[in-house]
Amino acid sequence: MTGIEGKVVAITGAGSGIGEATAVLLAERGAKVVLGARRAERLEAVAKRIGNDGGEAAFAVTDVTRREDLAGLVEVARERFGRLDVFVNNAGVGLISLIDELRVDDWDEMIDVNLKGVLYGIAAALPVFRAQGSGQFVTIASTAAYRTKPVQTVYSATKVAVRTVCDGLQQEAGDSLRVTTISPGMISTEFAERMDPEVRAQISANMADIGITPDAVARAVAFAVEQPDDVDVSEIVVRPTAQS
Repeated sequence: MTGIEGKVVAITGAGSGIGEATAVLLAERGAKVVLGARRAERLEAVAKRIGNDGGEAAFAVTDVTRREDLAGLVEVARERFGRLDVFVNNAGVGLISLIDELRVDDWDEMIDVNLKGVLYGIAAALPVFRAQGSGQFVTIASTAAYRTKPVQTVYSATKVAVRTVCDGLQQEAGDSLRVTTISPGMISTEFAERMDPEVRAQISANMADIGITPDAVARAVAFAVEQPDDVDVSEIVVRPTAQS
């Protein structure tokens, strides 16, 4: 299968930001999207928006730290649309702080969501892809995986780990599975909402100054998905022109 039209795409973190933008864009281009996120009201709103625009969307409340939720999201895709062609591992959190602050609970949450959530998504979708003989993982990492900065150390570590997982998965993939990693830079989303107030103010100011919209990342996802089955777009970095 080539292009986007008719493909069934499951997306985690689809209630807002990059996940929502990706769902809307792929639905506009003919994909059948299956939305996963923790907030039911946001999922309903996004699904309704897609339906009003003539697209097809299903959804399931999904916490990526729960393996059963991700298995359920994949099952919704199969029950509603008969298959799954693409799994977008997008859900993530950035509870950044100085290591000296010892916010160990925040470290645990980032590991659980950013790394284990990706692994659980792979565990849910990979058997389906193998049985079908085709499939694609698209995982949203971060430019923090390439270079860390003060307060970003643990967050960066989770994103480095995600890139490593995707690299290894691609090497094991064979000729029927595609694996794409997309690393966004400063994107204007709700990323900063749960940070320490001082850090949040700094990140929000940077977003306002140079941040680009989530649609930029959605277009990168669409580019990777629309390629012919024998073309694997391994990695894409998307960041503002002004970001060093």
